[in-house]
Amino acid sequence: MLKVKSVKNGGIGKEIGIEKGDEILSFDGFEAVDILDYLFYDDKDNFTITVKQKSGDVSTCEIEKDDDESMGLSFESDNLEIQTCRNNCIFCFVDQMPDGMRPSLYVKDDDYRQSFLCGNFVTLTNITESDAERIMRLNLSPLYISVHTMNGELRKKMLRNRFADRTIDYIKRFAASGIQMNTQIVLVRGVNDGEELEYSARELFKLYPSVQTMAVVPVGLTKYRVGLTPLKNIDKEYSIEVLDLIKSLNDEFKVNFIQPADEFYFRAEREVEDCAFYGGFPQIENGVGMTAKFLRDLKGSLKHCKNPTEMLIIVGTSAGEFIERMAGIAANYIDGLKVKVLPIENKFFGSSVNCTGLLTGGDIAAAVEEYIKKGEFDFKYLVLPSNTLKSGTEIFLDDTTVSDLKKRIGKEIIITDGGGSDFFKALSGGKNE
Repeated sequence: MLKVKSVKNGGIGKEIGIEKGDEILSFDGFEAVDILDYLFYDDKDNFTITVKQKSGDVSTCEIEKDDDESMGLSFESDNLEIQTCRNNCIFCFVDQMPDGMRPSLYVKDDDYRQSFLCGNFVTLTNITESDAERIMRLNLSPLYISVHTMNGELRKKMLRNRFADRTIDYIKRFAASGIQMNTQIVLVRGVNDGEELEYSARELFKLYPSVQTMAVVPVGLTKYRVGLTPLKNIDKEYSIEVLDLIKSLNDEFKVNFIQPADEFYFRAEREVEDCAFYGGFPQIENGVGMTAKFLRDLKGSLKHCKNPTEMLIIVGTSAGEFIERMAGIAANYIDGLKVKVLPIENKFFGSSVNCTGLLTGGDIAAAVEEYIKKGEFDFKYLVLPSNTLKSGTEIFLDDTTVSDLKKRIGKEIIITDGGGSDFFKALSGGKNE
């Protein structure tokens, strides 16, 4: 149920006598589980609502309203407490975290509602038949689903969940009901690659266009894998094999259905695809197409200007060469700018974790201090992207802050949004939001 916090004047809720403290029990006879039920039915023209008043009386009212009318209700809680993961995946990144970090980093979320609302990837192994019917009834679309393999027996082994094969049936049912899905396969070398990857791709493509894309991302391995399943990292030769297989499958499908993570291109020492390959970038938060979009946005922002200063740009080792090239392109348009790029090895998680977003404040500070000691380049500003920080804060993964970093290195710090346009704005001296 949803407990009413306030009722807007002029709304349908006010008109039918709903008051603060009343409880919404159901819509059209279906239980009001959380805010998604309200949002879905508030967008409909006709439905019934069952309300339990503060007095204890229960009544059902039929609602007829125009498209632009609203119930005008707000609630004490959205009832969206995070549903957690029931798997024990052989590649789980949370299991590879060191002790002593902030509690939120150890939460294994696996919530289909957050998949719909925020694009979080879910395995669907913890949903009930009631949940599945609700997804289809409320048209919670698109969903972002961690498939990993369409081989049911292999999926049970990879997720170490004896019910993990049920997800395959859910995916097929969702596709038949019109639910749009973006899927991902975390590629584990020697486990779900090769022929298994081909099989998964062909099975998922049978559901295209309901299944819109299949991202392939490399497994993330930290140095904290003591006692965990031994897994192999990717290298140049392996990345080339993966990219070649994906290209052959996309050629077979005659559409860019499979979208590999940018990391494979970096490891293979190949140029990423152009923006057209990624369509509307549905998997960009998954590290897929981020590089292509960065380059496009940077080129669209280039203009001749002046900014006589010195800047040092922070980046993970994976994208170091790419960001060096981007900095060079930008510097050609900015008179007086002197800029260097510092790729930083991730010592906190281990060198195999090489993306910028998983750099800690401590590793950044130590690397910059060492760089300053060398005295090769005296810079005024340190530039780093916001994906190194907890969303909406100035806190790094190791709980150090931007202020801590600034005090330690004695330099001004510029935070960009991680995109190409903001990158150029930062280097050219423009104001960053």
